Amino acid sequence: MATSNATFVTALTTAALATVGLLGYQAAATVPTGTPAGSGPAAVAAKVPRHQQDPAALPPGSGAGERVVYSLDDNRVWLVGSGDKVVRTFEVIPGTVDPAPGVYEVTSRSNSVTGTDGTPIEHVVRFTSVDGVAIGFSAAVRATPPADMPPVPTGGIRESRRDGDAMWDFATIGARVAVIH
Repeated sequence: MATSNATFVTALTTAALATVGLLGYQAAATVPTGTPAGSGPAAVAAKVPRHQQDPAALPPGSGAGERVVYSLDDNRVWLVGSGDKVVRTFEVIPGTVDPAPGVYEVTSRSNSVTGTDGTPIEHVVRFTSVDGVAIGFSAAVRATPPADMPPVPTGGIRESRRDGDAMWDFATIGARVAVIH
């Protein structure tokens, strides 16, 4: 009995190794000619954030029509008008809680409030919540939160006051917000 179990395990192991070898060969065969596999510069070039390549370039797969596009990976926002024309794009500072990729609608707005971190903020445009933490765009009225505030989960995606003005004018109740990687 022990011999048949050992034979069976050996056969499974051999089949698994053969499969991994075949998949490795197929992967190596699909590398474009002239690009060495594992090449340092090619790998680095592929990881350049979209906004460094062309900040105004609208990311593919971000939807269609008028919308706000927020890239979690690039920490960048695009305000997209009719005809998929980028009206404005800018960098943001994410909160500690991220929304899941998907399409949302602006559900509420506040002209001036205090953020969960104690920072006075303005032009708050909220579009979802995660575990009870409101997620939205806002502009800090002053640069740093109060020193006596304990760290708390925040969903505020902070933008400059100038960019906050543009977001406030653009993203009214019901406006679509596409969150992408």
